Amino acid sequence: MTETSDELNRRANEKARKRKAAHDKKVAAKTVEKGLLIVHTGTGKGKSTAAFGLALRALGNGMRIGVVQFVKGAWKTGERPALESFGERVDMRVLGEGFTWETQDRARDIAAAEAGWAAVLEMIEASRGDNPRYDMLILDELNIVLRYDYLPLAEVVAALADRPRGLHVVVTGRNAKPELIEAADLVTEMTLIKHPFREQGVKAQKGIEF
Repeated sequence: MTETSDELNRRANEKARKRKAAHDKKVAAKTVEKGLLIVHTGTGKGKSTAAFGLALRALGNGMRIGVVQFVKGAWKTGERPALESFGERVDMRVLGEGFTWETQDRARDIAAAEAGWAAVLEMIEASRGDNPRYDMLILDELNIVLRYDYLPLAEVVAALADRPRGLHVVVTGRNAKPELIEAADLVTEMTLIKHPFREQGVKAQKGIEF
């Protein structure tokens, strides 16, 4: 016997009510509130894009953002003037000098990474106490400098683990180190399926790549 539309609707509505009750029970059991260490990694596009999307969401909630760009800071990216338009609510420090195949100077790359890390440590310290300067830090392409051993991995992981309890930190870049993944609260791997640069010879597009 075929169900009528009313019967199908009633059955679907009952299932939805049961799902909502189960979901509400699960949400009620989650009571911990803390700053998260978030890692965006993988070969696919979108790691930094997702991080700056989080920054926009945080800004919409009245939060204050610190950004340190490693490696690709020499690029003129669209997110820079967009975030700087928020004034004192965003502190953006561009301390990269380009990818390693562009600089071709390891000592210079290490010096740039160390300057960026010093800025991160300053921001972490400024986020302590009763009047924290930042609610979220975005460490763009930090994974790249860790991959090339430009910074001591153990020191970086320890400093991020010792961040103030309410401070969110987002780390981007390919090839995240296992130790950082282990320390993180949330890890997302972007998987490359198709990219116009590889598949169609399309150059980097304004508003998409930069």
